[in-house]
Amino acid sequence: MAKILTLTMNPALDLTVQLSQLELGQVNRSQAMLTHAAGKGLNVAQVLADLGHSLTVSGFLGVDNQQAFEGLFARRGFVDEFVRVPGETRSNIKLAETGGRITDLNGPGPMVSEEAQQALFARVEQIAADFDAVVVAGSLPRGVSPEWLHTLLVMLKGLGLKVALDSSGLALRAGLAAGPWLIKPNTEELADALDAPIISIAAQAEAAARLRAEGIEHVVISQGSEGVHWFSSGIALHGLPPKVSVASTVGAGDSLLAGMVHGLLSGHELHQTLRTATAIAAMAVTQIGFGINDAAQLKRLESGVIVRSLAEE
Repeated sequence: MAKILTLTMNPALDLTVQLSQLELGQVNRSQAMLTHAAGKGLNVAQVLADLGHSLTVSGFLGVDNQQAFEGLFARRGFVDEFVRVPGETRSNIKLAETGGRITDLNGPGPMVSEEAQQALFARVEQIAADFDAVVVAGSLPRGVSPEWLHTLLVMLKGLGLKVALDSSGLALRAGLAAGPWLIKPNTEELADALDAPIISIAAQAEAAARLRAEGIEHVVISQGSEGVHWFSSGIALHGLPPKVSVASTVGAGDSLLAGMVHGLLSGHELHQTLRTATAIAAMAVTQIGFGINDAAQLKRLESGVIVRSLAEE
């Protein structure tokens, strides 16, 4: 299996509160509360570990509440290359209603100094050549500019690495300009980054063609319950997941990204890569937390995924 580095610039302690229905302005009683060390790159890492890959994790981590993250690294066997910064890693509150609706209250994250940014850049530059791919996922903390992210991605690409990017806003715009190997925005994130609506399949195909001309080999557009569109050399595929009971949509996109990276690095057939990745994302919404803890369920979900050419739609 592959050696993969994930970079999570703005990790979070996720407090997921389960309740039947959120009533604004009222006293709400929760059914359960769960805390996870999370962040998009760490979520991706957990799924990739369950798929058999070797993971090193890095990014910025606040020193004041790092214990939950270090516990995760130890349990999962992750190599820890995080740069510690003063203060606390942010906390995110996720209100998960029984009907599947999620309300997010995301914290701002610590202020990251230029010295810490230089330290992370140097650390990643030193170790990156050992990996088969690098996944850069999530938002940027305070103090870290999109231009810094662009420089990091250019450095990684210059080392000949396969760089998978999943971000949004100005960070995604800067990342696109670096020409990563794979991107996985949702429809709204990509439309915002390109300043153009991409609702129709034709518009998505046109946008993907432009991005591929700029060096992005795989354009993966997630669309929630409507599945995923994948544009690459000679292919335009739609993966449609089976209907499932939704516990939380948190981590579905991260699970999809992990599945795509897994299939591509493992040399799987294209339809199978998309089928497995779509099933992993479908499995993610049935649970609170991250990872693949039921291989039999994943196989059942795979059998329910429909993969077809977008030209047929």
